[in-house]
This record gives sequence, structure tokens and C-alpha cells, in this order.
Amino acid sequence: MFMAFLKTLFYCFVGDKYYNGDERMITVTVFAVLLLVVLISLIFALSNGLHDASSVVATIISSGAASPKSAVLLASFFGLVGAVFGGSMVANTVSSVIDLPSTAELLPVIISAVLGAVLWNLITWKIGLPSSSTHALIGGIIGAVIVSNGTGHVLWGFSELFGSGHQVLGIVKIIVSLLISPVIGFVIAFILEKITKILLRNAQFTINRWIKRLQWAVAAGLSYSHGANDTQKILGIIVLALISGGNTSIHTAPVWARLCLGAVMFLGTMLGGWKIMKTVGSGIFEIKPIHSLNSQLASVGSILAANIAGAPVSSTHIVIGSVMGVGSAENYKMVNWRIVREILISWVITIPLPAAASALIYMIFNRIFRLA
Repeated sequence: MFMAFLKTLFYCFVGDKYYNGDERMITVTVFAVLLLVVLISLIFALSNGLHDASSVVATIISSGAASPKSAVLLASFFGLVGAVFGGSMVANTVSSVIDLPSTAELLPVIISAVLGAVLWNLITWKIGLPSSSTHALIGGIIGAVIVSNGTGHVLWGFSELFGSGHQVLGIVKIIVSLLISPVIGFVIAFILEKITKILLRNAQFTINRWIKRLQWAVAAGLSYSHGANDTQKILGIIVLALISGGNTSIHTAPVWARLCLGAVMFLGTMLGGWKIMKTVGSGIFEIKPIHSLNSQLASVGSILAANIAGAPVSSTHIVIGSVMGVGSAENYKMVNWRIVREILISWVITIPLPAAASALIYMIFNRIFRLA
């Protein structure tokens, strides 16, 4: 796998644009920058595992259906499977938002964008605030592209939306997906909770045993869909960097990239974001087995639909939306709306603050290495 990785990177820079006379030359500096892009992408995947995967297992742990260790192992394994076999629709959406064909322009922008997102992920993970890695990455991309080349090199999607075709593309597609997906999770969870309250109104307490067992299967599906969606966001960045490097034969994420990102996210999930798990699992609403099951079902449906549509969504946002949904259906007065308000504020600021961080990082790089 590692040799395939090196071979792919090496091939990227053996192309016609690096001719020098009759000899093919490899630009070692650019090769090193591409390698740095991959390494930083792996760091982002690690922070993503620490961050978003914590939300995936929060309810199954807080409901008593699984121990933290077993839940994290389950999420890690099926998240890795999702990363490898989850397709490329979301990756294609992310890689399409940047229009910078020049390697010299693109690679420093990608590095700055991902570093800004990593910085935000680590800060919010440290304080236990469940924000969105997707928001952070998109914000990082927007900030780095704008400060380096202006607004014209971002595919915003407004002209396509209001044009004759009414297509939903670029940043518009991403923002719409991020805004709608937690609402869908909320609505589905609310409806499921109301229905199950009616169906199980005369059920014995022992039914919780079966509900807890069923949660394992649903949690596996949620972890798979999370791994499929979340790893594809950074896979799109890697594919964009490889194409920029001259490897025009790449049209989808290579297997080595999927395996590496899946393995690193596996590690991040294993390390765990315990503060975030506590916030999602018990800080919003007191989760019982049936609440956890309905929340998981709503989250799985929302994320799988997003994967099919190629829409990058936030697993954290969807899980939180579904927890709010079951809580509101059970008793809206029991929902801790103060924490919900803090989470909503973090969602609002997640795109602009990583955008500012990535813009600052790019300006520092520009001053040191004279990129522009």
C-alpha cells in the first residue's frame, strides 16, 4: 500500500509540463508540497475521528446499550469500512468548489485550508464543543482561496442556481446540505419518537433489552455512513491535489488514500472525544434506549441520503438534530435549550472562524515563502 502511495505521488510530477529540453524532470519542491498536503489531510482525518465520531457513539453509550470501549470499537471498524467502500459522490462535490488549475497556486491554498480546519477542530475538541468538521473544512477552503486569488476562484453556485438550469452546485449545495440535514434529522426523529410512544405504550420494561441489542446494528450503519461521508470530504481535497500535480488519469480517490484516511479516522475514533460524547449523550436530553434508537435511525437515514446525493453533511449536526427531535417529542421542557443555543452559536461561527484562520495561515506562508 505504501509503495502504491509513493508510486502515485511520483507519477503525478512526471508529465509534459515538467519537460526541460529532451529530459523529463521532477519538481522536487512541488512533490514535497504534495506529500505535505497528504500528511496534513491525515491530521485532519484524525481530528475528524476525534470530533465527529464522538457524536456517533454518544447516544448508544449514554443509553446504556454499550460500554464506551465496545461502542468506540464498533464505530471505528464500520467507519473504516465506510471510508473504503463509501463511493466518491461527496468527494467530487468538495473537489469541484475550487478553480485553481495551477499547482503553484493550488497546493499552498489546500495546505492553508486544511490547517485552518484542523486548528478549529482541535480547539473545539479540547473544550468539548460539538462543532462541524465539514463546516470547518469548507470555511478553510473559502478563506484560503479568497485571500490568495479572490472570490472568482470559488464555485459559489449562485449563477447556476438562479440560471436557466436551476442547478444546485458548489458552495450553495454544501451550505444547503449543512442547513437542511439536521432539520431532516430532527423531523424524522420527532416523528419516530411519537410513533414508538404509541406502539409501545403497553410494552413491558424488559423490551429495553431488545431495543439495546437493536441499537448495535443501527449504530454499525450510522458508523458506516459517517465514515463514508466524512472521509470523502478530505478525499476530495487529495484528489484535487493529485490532479493539479499532473496525474489527469485520476478521476476518483485511489484505494491507498481511502485506506490511509480510514485507518487514521479509526485511530481518532479510538482515542475518543469524551467531552463531546458527554455533551451530546447527556447534556442536551436524558437519553433512554428508545430515544437512542430513534435518534440513530433518523441519523442513518439522513446521512445515507446525503451520501447518495453527493452532499457533504455534518454527522455531528445530524446526530444533535435527531437528539433534539426525540427530546422535543418526549417533553420539550426537558431539553437543555441553553446548551442547544451554545451549539447553534458554534455552528454559525464555524465557517467564518476557520476561514479567517486559513487566510491568516496563507498570508504567513506567503510572507515566508513568497507564494504570490
